[in-house]
Amino acid sequence: MGSIPKSFNAPARPDFSKASSSSQKSLVDKINSFRIEFGPSLKDIQAFTNQLAVMLKAGINIRDGIDAIADQVPNLRFQTVLREVRSDVESGLPLSDALAKHPKVFSQLYVNMVHASEMSGSLSKMLGRISEHLSNQIETRSMVRGAMIYPAILGVMAIVTTVFLLVFVLPQFTKLFAGKEALLPKPTIMLMAMSAFMRNQWYIIVGVLVLMIGALIAALQTDRGKVVFDRFKLRVPIMKRMFRALYISRSVHTMGELLTAGVDMLGTLEITAAVSGNAVYKKMWLSVRDAVKQGDRLSVTLDEIGILPKNVIQMVAAGEESGKLGHVLTEVAEYYQKELRGTIKAVTGMIEPLMIILMGFVVGFIAMSIILPIFKMSSLVK
Repeated sequence: MGSIPKSFNAPARPDFSKASSSSQKSLVDKINSFRIEFGPSLKDIQAFTNQLAVMLKAGINIRDGIDAIADQVPNLRFQTVLREVRSDVESGLPLSDALAKHPKVFSQLYVNMVHASEMSGSLSKMLGRISEHLSNQIETRSMVRGAMIYPAILGVMAIVTTVFLLVFVLPQFTKLFAGKEALLPKPTIMLMAMSAFMRNQWYIIVGVLVLMIGALIAALQTDRGKVVFDRFKLRVPIMKRMFRALYISRSVHTMGELLTAGVDMLGTLEITAAVSGNAVYKKMWLSVRDAVKQGDRLSVTLDEIGILPKNVIQMVAAGEESGKLGHVLTEVAEYYQKELRGTIKAVTGMIEPLMIILMGFVVGFIAMSIILPIFKMSSLVK
């Protein structure tokens, strides 16, 4: 048998342990890097605006400022948007036009205020004002959501408590009441029937709820549904005062900021309609825009429509007479911002005892419907 030549080397065996370790590491890195990313929040936009204002004030140019901020932004989608804005600015596009390419991130109000500041050469100052406006908007949203979430939580607790009593507690007394239906009061008979239906035909209830929620969501996607819902918010007891203060404050503040920035009246009214947040107020501001376009005065048109309070219309008229409408509207917005805070506190203070009373009534009604028949049967036994 011949010997193996010295020059011959056996093929090296692949190191499967290293390949396996490398693939596992790659998989772990992919899992760690995986994240569900949503678009930037209002807080992200406000933080970017504030940082850019400070950088421009310090003498840093727009491109370097946006680039530096983009490196620190945790939201990947917002980071991509900022890099695109930076690229557009670097290619010679004005900042307002670069921002306008991303309408889902930067609103019409934001873009127009930046555009007005570019014309006047006060971009850093305007960005500071936009940042302050966004801060107020964030605070207002937080207050309104807090006022809405609290009663919603109490309502859910009331529903869960009622379902628990009907599905799990009341059936324990069904055997005790069996054969004694003639002695039971009508409320007890009604609750027992509801309990049996919820336990045996629960799928019907779930199906009806799913259909109702789906129909409601579908209706709110239509223009007609949005108008009906927005009108409902302005008429519902207790809450209507809060919503009116919210929409007036938002609309008037937007108008004041735009007019002070130098945006023309027609453009201001159109943007105000877009950011009003309510179909009723949007229609009002568009009607006012059409009237102003024909030469009518703003205050006269608002008085004819009759949606805004008289004191607001009087302040608008005074602003038109003095030529300081933007400044006057800003003061009106500050007043309604304070009123909104007070209204939210009042609404929350009124809803809390009402919900507690409602929960007490429901639970008490169910408890009495169970206890009374027991007392009645025990007295008959005696």
